[in-house]
Amino acid sequence: MILDFYYDIVCPYAYMASTRVADMAARHGAEIHYKPILLGGLFQHHNSASIPAQTWVPAKQILGLKDIYRSAQRLGIPMELNAGHPRRSVKAMRLILATPPAKQPTVMAALFRAYHVEQKDITDLEILGQIAAEHDVEIARIEDPSIKQELKDRTAQAAAIGVFGVPTFVTAEGQWWGADRMHFVESSLAGQAIQPEGSVAIANEPQAPVVDFFHDFSSPFSYLASTQVERVVAPSKVRWKPILLGALFRNIGTPNVPLMEMSEAKRQWVFQDLLQWAKWWDVPFQWPSVFPIRTVLPLRVALQDQRATAPLYRALWGENRDISQPEVVREILHDAQLDAEGLIEGTQNPDCKERLRTNTEAAQALGVCGVPSFQVDDHIIWGQDRLHFLKEMIDGWRPESTS
Repeated sequence: MILDFYYDIVCPYAYMASTRVADMAARHGAEIHYKPILLGGLFQHHNSASIPAQTWVPAKQILGLKDIYRSAQRLGIPMELNAGHPRRSVKAMRLILATPPAKQPTVMAALFRAYHVEQKDITDLEILGQIAAEHDVEIARIEDPSIKQELKDRTAQAAAIGVFGVPTFVTAEGQWWGADRMHFVESSLAGQAIQPEGSVAIANEPQAPVVDFFHDFSSPFSYLASTQVERVVAPSKVRWKPILLGALFRNIGTPNVPLMEMSEAKRQWVFQDLLQWAKWWDVPFQWPSVFPIRTVLPLRVALQDQRATAPLYRALWGENRDISQPEVVREILHDAQLDAEGLIEGTQNPDCKERLRTNTEAAQALGVCGVPSFQVDDHIIWGQDRLHFLKEMIDGWRPESTS
């Protein structure tokens, strides 16, 4: 089986993936085709921001940086974000293409190390020249018109098949973006499920920390997390914290529906990714007919009785029922044998309204930028695909502090 690995030296997650991809392929007898491309060229093709992180709100930027360092620490990979990040990588990527194919993985590794470990400026021809000399590559070849054109062509070919970021992995069975999707890639190579980290339940340890789980029914990612959080955290240790995501977004300056701000290629990938995660967790999932959806009513219901949370999530994301409508919520609560009339009436109680506002304000104060988010001690974990961080923190691991 062939495994295509698309990368650009500038990406820290591509660096992390590069340290693991060869071993993963070897475990399953796959042949790796390394695919150096220009990340900036992908962004340009898909009309994305040239430096996406600069368009993020501060809360998201902070969590994004923390995620990079946490990911590297968990993998035991040395990494320090380059002082000039993101630097232009075009000359470095040309150097890889100027290298004979058999040596390209070695030069790739040297460039990743230079940028993400040694803090070197890969735009500096002297630095690139040293790396070229160490691998018997003629540095002048990076100015060869054929090398320049090859990099452009490879990037265009990647964009044409829907690649919008790195690292991206492609097999005969599919395409995956992100170092955090490598268990999907490996499952494709193995022909059977390779369990992702964080998917195994833990024991109900008395000393385990309490986890605050910030969520909103409007998010499919929150739905997926809601089906798994009590497999990772003992139910008695989870505090469910409904928040109004739209209000949070408005307060911190995020678009009301971030999905609609993505490039078409990335948006299509997100849809497929949600389907794959739902299949992985073995939970029903379908995109609802009404989206975006107002969730004030179900959130206030869930605030009063946490037992309503699961049936409300399932109704929206598994059964395509419009939970913004009182009559639909009433049916769901009746079916769940809960006090439908009392709970719906209670949504008009000023105390209930205030609790939803308070939860949302508390999430914002903690630096939450989206849902699902989990608070463990003074750490915020964002994303249902970060349940492995949650599990390890429950087990006692803490990331090293970073400046």
